[in-house]
Amino acid sequence: MAADFFFNQGLPLTRRNTVGDDLDALVAILRERSEQADVLIVNGGLGPTSDDLSALAAATAKGEGLILHPEWLETMTRFFAERGRPMAESNRKQAEIPASAEMINNPVGTACGFAIQLNRCLMFFTPGVPSEFKVMVEQEILPRLRQRFTLPDPPVCLRLTTFGRSESELAQSLNPLTLPPGVVMGYRSSMPIIELKLTGPANQRDAMLALWPEVRKVAGDSLIFEGTEGLPRRSPAVCRSGS
Repeated sequence: MAADFFFNQGLPLTRRNTVGDDLDALVAILRERSEQADVLIVNGGLGPTSDDLSALAAATAKGEGLILHPEWLETMTRFFAERGRPMAESNRKQAEIPASAEMINNPVGTACGFAIQLNRCLMFFTPGVPSEFKVMVEQEILPRLRQRFTLPDPPVCLRLTTFGRSESELAQSLNPLTLPPGVVMGYRSSMPIIELKLTGPANQRDAMLALWPEVRKVAGDSLIFEGTEGLPRRSPAVCRSGS
């Protein structure tokens, strides 16, 4: 989800790492990426339990301690009170952020995010709940990135899904097509389903739309879905409209 979301904002991810609940491993990857990446998005590990280590890892990587953010503690306390639930003492951990961090608001959950600068890299730490992550990226992180960097226009991505054709068969028929500069053809295979993606910069939109009928012709009768979001994202809406 994160990769698709950032791609649609014109920010394709260049690398993804998955790290377990191990403090040393988390600190090591943060320090490594801080020397190579401009921006790092860390997702998860901000909960109230002992295996939620992202804040501690960030502080350790920077060589500083954690501090309790009083405004977020107050926000959390109010969050639970409005729902008629007691706040466990363990939830205080979710208001602890590295001493030099900027707190990032989470309008729909109990774990705040935060941002730190480590070497060349601006790092954003977000909770692992997908709905919370999406809101925080849209409302808090993207505005900060736009303020700091000149972001490209979102790319154009045309997609269709086929059923019953092999990836190699489709590729053999599509390879002779001349793609506009900067445009690539991608394949995502989960046999017997293949997703074709024609992706390119915004300034090639017209050329891509002119080429797209040729791609559809290759798909032929095996085409089962067409749309910019792809079949997995659109399936619930398609099912609802057909019910």
